[in-house]
Amino acid sequence: MSDDHVYMTLAEGHDDSDARWAFGTGFEDPLHGVDTSVPDSIDAAELAASCTALGDDTLVLAQRLAEWVTLAPELEEEVALANIGLDLLGQARLLYARCGQADGSGRTEDAYAYFRDAEDFRNVRLVELPNGDFAFSVVRLFVFSSWRLAHFARLESSPDPVLAAIAAKALKELAYHRQYAAEWMVRLGDGTEESHRRITNALADVAPYLQELFSAHDGRSEVLADLQQVLDAAGLSMPQASPVPGAGRHGDHTEYLAPLLAELQSVARAHPDATW
Repeated sequence: MSDDHVYMTLAEGHDDSDARWAFGTGFEDPLHGVDTSVPDSIDAAELAASCTALGDDTLVLAQRLAEWVTLAPELEEEVALANIGLDLLGQARLLYARCGQADGSGRTEDAYAYFRDAEDFRNVRLVELPNGDFAFSVVRLFVFSSWRLAHFARLESSPDPVLAAIAAKALKELAYHRQYAAEWMVRLGDGTEESHRRITNALADVAPYLQELFSAHDGRSEVLADLQQVLDAAGLSMPQASPVPGAGRHGDHTEYLAPLLAELQSVARAHPDATW
């Protein structure tokens, strides 16, 4: 493996100083050099299921963010959203790689990302909704990042050292994602009459999906506190909304996931034996 394709030690100060984590191209295993044995105290099936769901969240949202390329309101925002999507894709890769180790199947990241159907995905439904306008994507990113931060802060102390290291690295990325989205929420809420209207509508569209996040993982108090701070700064209020029934964690998805996956998986399925 070339050093050009080695990212960095996943978590600074981690006990395994030889743990190098790869992103980019020119490698096959993103967990190369890491002890991936599952501790005896952990239920391997539960660990694999948790990593699959968390990986699905980030893969699907990364695909949605990629759709902003050439469509974002400014080139700077296009680059920012694309880079955030790449961060999420990197998280998905690590989580899927951990799945293949934990469930004993030896499946690769490609198997999880490209060769499962929509009903097999376990992502929350918020991430699969169409992008809508920029305001909706900003609110979704803020809520998702805040919720993910709260959950990954807990996972830093996971008894699985690999998942704990993944969480530790992801926290740094997610903190930036949340800050980016928060700044745009304030800018839109405290901007023109039109921008205020759009961000208000975006909040109304996101609100019905909040309960699913809190049902999937705890973090309600942290997310709501973060959200209220931003709303106060932006001169906004959170609308009341009835939760949308169903749960993506149980394979109950919106009509939008299957077309998204069809696009995402088309090349891999057309050339299943290809290597990249």
